[in-house]
Amino acid sequence: MTSRAGSIQETFQRRGAPSFVWRAGQERRLALVERWAGLQGQRVLDAGCGVGTYMAAFQGRGAAAYGVEIEADRAAEALAVTRRVCVAAVESLPFAPASFDVIFSHEVLEHVADDRRAVQEMARCVRPGGRVIIFVPNRWYPFETHGIEWRGRYHFGNIPLVNYLPDRWRNRLCPHARAYTRRQIRGLLAGTPLRIVYHTQIYPGFDNLVARWPRAGRLIRALFHFLERTPLRFFGLSHFLVAEREE
Repeated sequence: MTSRAGSIQETFQRRGAPSFVWRAGQERRLALVERWAGLQGQRVLDAGCGVGTYMAAFQGRGAAAYGVEIEADRAAEALAVTRRVCVAAVESLPFAPASFDVIFSHEVLEHVADDRRAVQEMARCVRPGGRVIIFVPNRWYPFETHGIEWRGRYHFGNIPLVNYLPDRWRNRLCPHARAYTRRQIRGLLAGTPLRIVYHTQIYPGFDNLVARWPRAGRLIRALFHFLERTPLRFFGLSHFLVAEREE
């Protein structure tokens, strides 16, 4: 049992934890996808679909959802949502060029072996005029949400100020996940036919806080979501980037 628990923790450490449940934070991100790409009648690829949580939501909005997932056990769970799931790396998508109207990448690029290659593959597989939707961690969020490695042990949790360290120290503490500055995430699209149409930073949904202290949690959520309309969005949890493939 201990060995299995250790294996699961190692997978989360290397690949991240997918969205297992649907909460207000996920609903909000889905609304952003609908606003900037649309879902009704679209062929949508979830590039790193986890257990299929977002694919189920896409199908509920009238999309034909497809998924790729590198972890076979997660892909097996996603098959309960749709049979259009395969085990593959985002860096090597098993689809023909221009196969999809929308490609969705939710907190995945920070974990792949080659993030630039993954973006190139998404650019190849989206149709001209189609859109790629990317969420990735923001380097200037005050907490590293993927935990750290310290003295040979992995410590799970939100660790303050790690992302503010110089690269050589930050990457030693958190070699298992990247965090991106504005320039870095935009740089991944250089040399591809993808044109950025919208880019901002967003704060978390604070779902756990709202569940524990409903009134205070909702006030905090409202405050930080207001900050997204100010220059202080710079410190948001995630980048939200929308790119369109040019003709």
